[in-house]
Amino acid sequence: MQVTTVGIDLAKHVFQVHGITADGTVVFNRAIRRAQLVAFFDELEPCLVGMEACGSSHHWARELSKLGHDVRLIPANYVKPYVKRGKSDAVDAEAVCEAVTRPTMRFVAPKSEAQQAVLFLHRARDLIVRQRTQLSNMLRSLLVEFGIIIAQGTGSAVKYAKSLLDGDKPDLPEIAMDVLKQLSHQLVAMHLRLRWYEVRMRLHSKLDKRVMLLRTIPGIGPVTASAIVATVGDAKQFKNGRQFAAWLGLTPLNRSSGGKERLGRITKMGDRYIRRLLVTGMTARLRQMKVNPDRVDPWAIDLLARKPPRLATIAMANKTARIVWAVLTKSEYYRPHPI
Repeated sequence: MQVTTVGIDLAKHVFQVHGITADGTVVFNRAIRRAQLVAFFDELEPCLVGMEACGSSHHWARELSKLGHDVRLIPANYVKPYVKRGKSDAVDAEAVCEAVTRPTMRFVAPKSEAQQAVLFLHRARDLIVRQRTQLSNMLRSLLVEFGIIIAQGTGSAVKYAKSLLDGDKPDLPEIAMDVLKQLSHQLVAMHLRLRWYEVRMRLHSKLDKRVMLLRTIPGIGPVTASAIVATVGDAKQFKNGRQFAAWLGLTPLNRSSGGKERLGRITKMGDRYIRRLLVTGMTARLRQMKVNPDRVDPWAIDLLARKPPRLATIAMANKTARIVWAVLTKSEYYRPHPI
């Protein structure tokens, strides 16, 4: 029997594969070890292969695509409705196999090795940022017990740590000073390590034309542009800018019923990292409005006059996401509308 569709339940060592024919007849539903997976699909005729978009899914999508199979990645939330009663690897593989054949199903574009390599930078940098924040908060909380207050911001904590290592010692017990020195060394080293990641990211951004195009958009710097290009890849997988903004979770949650339109808060679905970067960039733009109002478009100024700052920030991030989609699909620099 000719296998036309295969669903894979991914795992670390043992995978579950579920194969059916064109009329839905089940040909196999078996477990396969990791070392045998490529050889198993090499013996099959090219067919449609579905798997959840999760850890290692992009790797296996590339490997199976080399064998001629049509591999499609499905968001895990879209597979869940097809899971029948109970849950097991066999049931999950069957659900993936059924979901991948749906005509209205939405898929995730497989990432290339270059894209995932850039995401290495972003994931590592994000970890360093969180660790640096933890260290600065620890240093600040310990010093406040002795009446020493450090100004707000990570930069102030790093500056204090450098001054302490340079010899500016407060009047504290010996044990407390030893702990502060160790924390200060860690904080300064973490700050320098973060600078390395940012410099490496800036160097890479200069080599990618799409990153340079996105940097022409107000509120988008090298970090945000690099993250979008590495995560999204080809923006043509989205039909329009609103679909891209919805994928980032920046569109209102629709709970309309009975002919009445009810729109709530943003969905917060999709990529949390890119959404946070966009919102952070728009927050910086709002701060620039107070210093240089002539550099901000009138739409943002009018929006801030009518809405609270946080709501205006989210609306600006939504609009920026649509601009990002237009810039990537058209491969053109951002050109603001004339006033």
